[in-house]
Amino acid sequence: MKRILLSILGLIAIALIGLFIWGYAPDTDPVAMRAKYTNAASRFVEVEPGLKVHVRVEGNPTAPALLLLHGSNASLQTWEPWVARLGKDYRIISLDLAGHGLTGPHPKRDYNVATTVGVVDAVMTKLGINSFALAGNSMGGWVSWNYALAHPDKVSALILVDAAGAPDSEPTAIPIGFKLARSRALRPVLKVFTPRAIIAKSLDQTMTVKAPLTEAAIDRYWDLLRYPGNREATGDRGDVKRSPATAEQMQRLTMPTLVMWGAEDKLIPVRAANWFAGAIPGAQKVIYPKVGHIPMEEVPDQSAEDVRAFLAQAKQ
Repeated sequence: MKRILLSILGLIAIALIGLFIWGYAPDTDPVAMRAKYTNAASRFVEVEPGLKVHVRVEGNPTAPALLLLHGSNASLQTWEPWVARLGKDYRIISLDLAGHGLTGPHPKRDYNVATTVGVVDAVMTKLGINSFALAGNSMGGWVSWNYALAHPDKVSALILVDAAGAPDSEPTAIPIGFKLARSRALRPVLKVFTPRAIIAKSLDQTMTVKAPLTEAAIDRYWDLLRYPGNREATGDRGDVKRSPATAEQMQRLTMPTLVMWGAEDKLIPVRAANWFAGAIPGAQKVIYPKVGHIPMEEVPDQSAEDVRAFLAQAKQ
C-alpha cells in the first residue's frame, strides 16, 4: 500500500513539474522586444516621468490625421492592416496604451479612463497634432468616446470598432485568458505562469475569421503580454470601476460617427452596436457578417474601405 501511495505521489509530482515547465513564462526582455516589435516609424514619447509611450506615425505626412487606439491586451500592431491600406491618404498615428505593448505599465498603476484619455491627449499634444479622426477597438473604443467627450474640438470624426462601454453589453462568452485575469487568486500565479496555448485559445475565441491567427501573431500577443509589468497591469485594469455610457453623454457627440461591428462578436455583442448607433446623433453603422471582435484584422480590406468612404464623406 505504501509503495502504491508513493507511486501515486511520484506521478503527481511529475505531472506538476511538467505543468510548470509547460506554462512557466517569465517576463520578456525589453531590449529584445523593442528590437523585435519596433519599426522605422516607432518613437517613444515621454508624457510623464516613468511613462514613455510607444508611438508610430506613419502614412502620408501631409494628409489628415487618423489616431488608432487598440483594445485590452492588444498593441498598436493590431492596426497594421489599416495602416497598410489607408496610409496613402492619411497620416496615421497608433500607440501602445499604458500597460500594453512596448509602453509597459503606468508608473502609478493608474488605468482609470480619465487618466488614459489624459495620456492620449499628452501624446498628441507632444506630436503637435490638434485635429484628427479617432478610431478605437474594444477598450480603445471606450477610451475613444470618452476622449471625444473630453476634447470634442480635437476630434473631427469618431469611429467605434466593437467598442466597450454600452449599457447592457455583457459578453455571451468570455475568452479563457480574460477569465483567468479576472481571478484575484490567480493573479500572482499568472505573473510567471502564462502558457502560450492560453493566448492562442483566447485569440481563437475572440476572432471568428481565423486567417489573422498566424504563429507570428500569437507569438506577438504572448511576447508583449509578458513585457515587464503588462501582466500586472492586466489585473489592475480589471479592478478599475467603469461607468457605462449614457444616452445624455452620447447626445453630446456631434462629430460624424461610424459604428463598426462584427456580427459574431461574443465579447461585446452586436446589440451594443445598435445602442451606440441609436444614441449618437446621426451615427452610421456597418455590421460585418461572420466576423468577431476585431474587424480591422479579420476583414481588413472591407473595414478599411468603409473607413475611407466614411472619412471622405465626413470631410464634405
